[in-house]
Amino acid sequence: MPNIDDKLTSVFLSISSGLAGMVRRIVPPSEVEDIVQETYVRVCQSNVTDEIRSPRSFMYRTAMNIALNHANKAETRLSESLEAIGDGHAEAWRNPGSDTLDRVCSLEEFAFFCDAVRSLPLQCRRAFVLKKVYGYSYSEIAQKLQISEKTVEKHISKGLTLCRSHLSALDEQRGGHA
Repeated sequence: MPNIDDKLTSVFLSISSGLAGMVRRIVPPSEVEDIVQETYVRVCQSNVTDEIRSPRSFMYRTAMNIALNHANKAETRLSESLEAIGDGHAEAWRNPGSDTLDRVCSLEEFAFFCDAVRSLPLQCRRAFVLKKVYGYSYSEIAQKLQISEKTVEKHISKGLTLCRSHLSALDEQRGGHA
């Protein structure tokens, strides 16, 4: 009779491509393999391996949780970066150097861009960020958001148009006050 580790390894090997497919819908493609491997490690290190009645379901649930945690952490890091823009301005002035003005201008432009993205309608913003920040393909975005690729195209196009308009309006306001 095979021991529990052999059984877990056998089950993992038989479903690893299925796990990768599920995880691919949640995280960027570059993270899939790491999350699938982490799933195996966590399941093997689990204190309840003897009590697992359905190793296949347990592995899928574990992979899903790891992927969701990874996605949530990425969103949190992005949000914190966006919120810290004001702090970045202050830091640029505290650390003077030959490129202080360039750093402040870059931070200011990035802050304007972030404001433009925040102003997008929710579904449009999700598609736009997945494409422009995470590099997802239209088909990956369509799968993740459960919409058609044509709708993804429309959201990206609308996002670009609205961001350009938002940034143009800011440029005009800045030019008017100069």
